[in-house]
Amino acid sequence: MKVIFMGTPHYGAIVLKKLLESRHQVVAVVCQPDKPVGRKQILTPPETKVLAREYNIPVYQFKKIRVDGVETLKSIDADIMITAAYGQILSQEVLDITKFGVYNVHASILPKYRGSSPIQWSLINCEKEIGVTILKTLAGLDNGPILLKQSMPIESSDTVSSLMQKLGELGADLMLKGLDILESGNYELVEQNEAEMTYYPMLKKENSNIDFDKTALQIVGFVKGLAEWPVAITNIMGTPTKVFEAEEVSYLPEREYENGEVVCATNKLGLIVKCQNGFVRLKSIQPQASKLMKDTDYLNGRKIPVGLKLLNVNFEK
Repeated sequence: MKVIFMGTPHYGAIVLKKLLESRHQVVAVVCQPDKPVGRKQILTPPETKVLAREYNIPVYQFKKIRVDGVETLKSIDADIMITAAYGQILSQEVLDITKFGVYNVHASILPKYRGSSPIQWSLINCEKEIGVTILKTLAGLDNGPILLKQSMPIESSDTVSSLMQKLGELGADLMLKGLDILESGNYELVEQNEAEMTYYPMLKKENSNIDFDKTALQIVGFVKGLAEWPVAITNIMGTPTKVFEAEEVSYLPEREYENGEVVCATNKLGLIVKCQNGFVRLKSIQPQASKLMKDTDYLNGRKIPVGLKLLNVNFEK
C-alpha cells in the first residue's frame, strides 16, 4: 500500500521505522512543526521528520492540518493514512481523502483510555496491563471501530519511556498485520462498547502536586506517570521540588504522623514521607534552581526536620 504517515514523537518514529522497512511504500510523512527545546530553546525537528529525511521521504508540517493540509494531501497518491501520536484532530475532509481512510495506532486497549496520554494515565492509575488498538479514525476522539488490538503486562520496572518503546514496537507490528488484512478485503471492524469507555484529559502542570492522602502505590504510579512531563512536585520548606522517582518503603516511626509529614530525612535512609497506608520515599528529586539528585545526596548538608509537612505548590503565582 501507499501510505501517508502522520506522527510526531518517539512513539510515532518507532511505528514509522517499521513501515519504512516493510513492503509498503511511505509516500509522505506529516508531523508537527519544529519546536524550541531546552534552556537555550534550540529549534528541534520531531523524530519522525529526522527519520523521514534519512529515507528521502517528503515531510509536511502543517500548523493546522484541517486548514493548510487538505489540498496538499489530496494531491498525494496514497491508499491509506496511518496516525501514531500525530497531535492534531483531523477534519472529515482529511479523513475522506484516501481509499481506506485513516487508521490510528493508539496506545491503549480501547475503549479504555481514550485521549492523548494513555501510557501516562495507565501508570498513574496503577494498571496491570496496557496494549495497542488499531482503529479506524472517525470525526471524534478515539471512538472509531476497531480492526485489531493486543494487550501486554505492565512490569513493576516499567516507565513511560520503556512502555512507549514496547508499545511502539507492538503497535508497528500490529499495524503491518492490519495493512495485510485491509488489503485482503477479508476483515470486520468492531464497534467500541461505549459503556466501557474511559477518557483521560491531557496532563497539566497545575495537576502535578503529590497528594499524600493517597496510598504509597498510588503515589508511586503518579510519580511514574508524570516523570517525563510535567513531573510530580511538592513543596519542601518553601522550595518547589520535582520528584522523578518514588518507592513504597517499610518504616517504624517513633510516633504517629499525619499524611504528608516527613518521618525520616537522613543521607542513609533518604527522604521518607507518611501517606495514607504507610510510607513513601522520594528517591529522586530536583529542587527549584538546582540539579536532579538522589534524596540521600540532597540530604548531605541539608537539615529537613522530622514532622515537616510537605505542602502543595501554588501555580497561580
